[in-house]
Parts: sequence; structure tokens; C-alpha cells
Amino acid sequence: MGKSTLTANLAVDAAQAGLRAGVIDVDVFGFSIPGLLGIQGARPTRVDDMILPPIAHDVKVMSIGMFVNEGDAVSWRGPMLHRTVNQFLTDVYFGDLDLLLLDMPPGTGDVAISVGQLLPHADVLVVTTPQQVASDVAIRSATVARQTGQRVIGVVEMMSPGVLPDGTALDLFGEGGGQAVATTLEVPLLGQIPLSPLLRQSGDSGEPVVSAHPNDSAALAIAALGESVRATRTSRVGTRLPVSPA
Repeated sequence: MGKSTLTANLAVDAAQAGLRAGVIDVDVFGFSIPGLLGIQGARPTRVDDMILPPIAHDVKVMSIGMFVNEGDAVSWRGPMLHRTVNQFLTDVYFGDLDLLLLDMPPGTGDVAISVGQLLPHADVLVVTTPQQVASDVAIRSATVARQTGQRVIGVVEMMSPGVLPDGTALDLFGEGGGQAVATTLEVPLLGQIPLSPLLRQSGDSGEPVVSAHPNDSAALAIAALGESVRATRTSRVGTRLPVSPA
């Protein structure tokens, strides 16, 4: 229940809010977005040199998992990874989108560098857990993103303490990691997604919790996070265009 689960649910939440949303699964070695959105086995449609992405829950989706057989592993080196990311960004026809989410692999490897080069002005949402070890990795990832010119807009803590039926808190992975990362990076802690059995079950069934169980604690936290993320985007309303009437 980490980055991919959050990405899938944020995209569906945006679609439910009326936005045109898309997801690119660039976690090439550990792709899971098709399963989380319930479209395992889906294949893109090719029209000449253009690729049309499948749609799930009103979200346009692209993943390397749509090009390999079930159970197959992907074992590529840097140049092939860069080519794949570039193709997903340039050859896939998403149409006009309000929001395009990229599900990144963990760490600071080839894919993170390629995305930084191809999308140097993208906004980055840092995802961590309450554990200190995870916090350290998240900080390094954010540092690499900033080195490529990307803007870190905030931090999200997954697997935060949840509430048991008897009302007691379950802090299975500790607490404080998300705030520690946010403090170090000098950005806001935009959300804390609590441990939730329904969040896991919904991921397994391909029905994101924000649509299948909107009143679940995790679903409510993700919906609130979605509003916070959308609020960080600069409005273009009233922007003067560099043109004049003929």
C-alpha cells in the first residue's frame, strides 16, 4: 500500500472530481497500476504511429505491463528504460488532460533521472512511510528531483496509524516519518493515509477505495489529499496570452 496505490486512487479521485486525468506507470520493473485499476490484460490501440491508452475508472492509463505477458519480468538497462519513458510521454495520445500522474519507482535510479530530464518542470509529491529508513530514501529522491529542476510540492505519509474497531490506534510502522521528511525538505505534509484493510482489499480487486468505499478512513484521507494537491497548481485564469487581434 504505497506509491502505486496512492497514484491510482489520486487519479480516480481526480476523475470523480470532474478532471480529465491520466496515469503513466513508469515503475517499469515493478509495474502494478493495471492491476490496481482492474485492467490486467488490457492492450493499447495503435493507430499509425500513435498509441491510444486504455481507460479505467475514467482515467487514461499507460504501463509497460500492457506490453508483456502475465508473469513475465522486465530486465532492461538504462538506455532502454529512457526510451520507454520517452515513448510513453511522446507517442501516447492522452488528449487534453487536466492532470497527468506518473507512478515512479523507488529510489534515484535511471527512470528518475530520465523523468527529470524529460519533464524538468513537473511537480513532485514525495511519498514515504512513518519509518525513519523510508524517510531517508524519500529525502534523497526529492533531492534528485530538485536537481533536475522539478518542484517538490509536498509530502504524503502512507501506512500512518489506523484506528481499530475498538477505537485504539494501531501504529504498526511507527509515526513521525512524514513530518520529518516535510520538515527537512521545507515543504508541507499534505496528507497522512492511515492503515486500512479496505485500501488493501480494493487494490487487490482492482476497485480503488475512493470509488468502492468512499467513506473509508483511507478514502477520505486520499480525497482530502487530492484537494490539497490540486490547490498547489497555479491557476491560469486571467493570464494574458502573447497575441493580439489581427
